[in-house]
Amino acid sequence: MGTVSFLLVVVILTALAFDFTNGFHDTANSMATSIATGALRPRMAVIVAGVLNLAGAFLSTEVAKTISGGIVDDAKVSLVMIFAGLVGAVLWNLMTWLAGLPSSSSHALFGGLIGAVWVGAGGSAVQFGAIIEKIVIPAVLSPIVACVVAVLATYLAYVITRRTAPGQARSGFRRGQIGSASLVALAHGTNDAQKTMGVITLALISAGVLTHGSGPPWWVVLTSGLAIALGTYTGGWRIIRTMGKGLTDIEAPQGFAAETSATTVILASSHMGFPLSTTQVCTGSILGAGLGRKLAQVRWGVAGRIAVSWLLTLPSAAAIGGVAAWIADHGTAGVALVAAAAAAAAAGFWALSRRRAVTPDNVNELPARLSEHAEQTAA
Repeated sequence: MGTVSFLLVVVILTALAFDFTNGFHDTANSMATSIATGALRPRMAVIVAGVLNLAGAFLSTEVAKTISGGIVDDAKVSLVMIFAGLVGAVLWNLMTWLAGLPSSSSHALFGGLIGAVWVGAGGSAVQFGAIIEKIVIPAVLSPIVACVVAVLATYLAYVITRRTAPGQARSGFRRGQIGSASLVALAHGTNDAQKTMGVITLALISAGVLTHGSGPPWWVVLTSGLAIALGTYTGGWRIIRTMGKGLTDIEAPQGFAAETSATTVILASSHMGFPLSTTQVCTGSILGAGLGRKLAQVRWGVAGRIAVSWLLTLPSAAAIGGVAAWIADHGTAGVALVAAAAAAAAAGFWALSRRRAVTPDNVNELPARLSEHAEQTAA
């Protein structure tokens, strides 16, 4: 068995840092529609999401096994490559968070790892067949499936309650949203926390601490769940605004239908070991909820920006991860340089976000450019 080195500790801490950004980047997945409809107050919503993300981390490890041994050859992966891949994922998460774009944290992680391993060990170390089967195909199909399911669910929600008093129906669906949003948060923890578990397990295998094919130890499950829960609690308000208010106008029946549809798709994929993007699933379900309500307005410009960010995520994170791997491969000084550059970039993104801060108090306000567009459309 290998020994625990300083580099291994750095990799584990970087993985947990990614998990933290995954949490606040993807809070919108579970709680954006509930916050938008008033079913849950913003601060209460992130508390509920954080607790359930932690609980979800303990439900399954199938996705973690896919990542630790499914997309790259763990026998050829070094700790430096894993560190560089994580840096690529973290920086892409922060860039898209600053822009308020619900890009995929999952695909940022996959892209970072693929780019770093490709540069560090060559293309033979990347399992392209598994990437197509386990990542690309689910990435294409899952938002479409979620959208279609949400369209049908939204239509049925309005048909079933068409003779119910509007206030009574709205109140009932808001109560239902508390349950459906909680299920999305639980499903998110089940799927997304496992990705960090898989990366840490891969690092432990690469360092010789675990044998090839091992699953995540209990402490890896616990720390990964805690990190994503803490990140969720901080609230990714910029992305919550985009998904809750920017994409379409959400009413309580739509929110309930979107959340229920997303939960179904996410839990089914976790059971089968597909590490799909919960962001893409939830965005697809919100879009479907908008299309399923008569006269609802879908802001296709926002949808287009989100789609572009999805297309760019894998290659962009891979490019950052590849550059980071090339620099970090120059010994301890290279690792230190990459770490310092990543820390400086993170601080810069945070400083830029303070210029036009999005908080729990203004998260349900449309950005000025969208408000003007909505007024012009109405006129």
